[in-house]
Amino acid sequence: MAGTIPGGGESVNSGGLMETDFEGMRLVNRGKVRDLYEVDETLLIVATDRISAFDVVMPNPIPGKGKILTRMSAFWFGMMEEIVNNHLISTDVDEFPESCRPYRDVLRGRSMLVRRAEPLPVECIVRGYLAGSGWKDYIAGRSVSGISLPSGLKEFNRLEEPIFTPSTKAERGLHDEPITRKQMVDLVGEETAREVIDISLRLYRRASEIAEKSGIVIADTKMEFGILNGRVILIDELLTPDSSRFWPRADLEAGRPPTSFDKQFLRDYLTSLKWNREPPAPVLPEDIIARTKERYEEVLERITGRAGE
Repeated sequence: MAGTIPGGGESVNSGGLMETDFEGMRLVNRGKVRDLYEVDETLLIVATDRISAFDVVMPNPIPGKGKILTRMSAFWFGMMEEIVNNHLISTDVDEFPESCRPYRDVLRGRSMLVRRAEPLPVECIVRGYLAGSGWKDYIAGRSVSGISLPSGLKEFNRLEEPIFTPSTKAERGLHDEPITRKQMVDLVGEETAREVIDISLRLYRRASEIAEKSGIVIADTKMEFGILNGRVILIDELLTPDSSRFWPRADLEAGRPPTSFDKQFLRDYLTSLKWNREPPAPVLPEDIIARTKERYEEVLERITGRAGE
């Protein structure tokens, strides 16, 4: 049952953090997972334990999920600094501004103090394998986001080269929609689009090399970028189980669904129900919550070497 912890500024549900409400701090946006606050000249991103599927937020959380996402993003931001700068200032609450101090216990482990950037209005998706909406597009017309692919491919096939497939960036409660590169150019300009596509593909290739050492395949991932001082930087999260498909290399076979260390397990469960993928979402059983959390924790530990809390 949800409730508010006195003085804690948080709404909890089944042991997980569903949302925050910090008195004296300006809430800029409440997304599907993250609550965003304005703090002096910076922003504070708080990763709650909310989880969404098919762009709908579930009514109950995955306890500890926000901390897993924060650790994963911080790890990847650090690994990718040679390719592109990012917005992260610190994840250490003791380094946060004074206004955050009353909420340190809530913020610890699940928050990032970040630089302000102007977000680009596109989701930047790189696919190295044929899965999810990419597979649906392929079987409908042998192309994904306007990119033609060879005939005869099976679901979960590895692509000869990773492809960049952008989408719109929907607000909470709405659905992201695939767009073509031309449509992306119309939104952000040709030069920015070209730079973002190049960076996205480089990030995916580098991340895949790192993950492979742990026996993990990154099937696809979604990234976000912003503009700061005229330069493209990474923002939001990076290569988490919320934004990526992680598969064990040993379990991979074209045409057969692999084990997933991401939201796919939850999507598969929801697909088995008579739910129209519109709000309200069904309440998640405890075993689905526990098994989803186990998958998130396993990929965190395998890739970063650090267990979740």
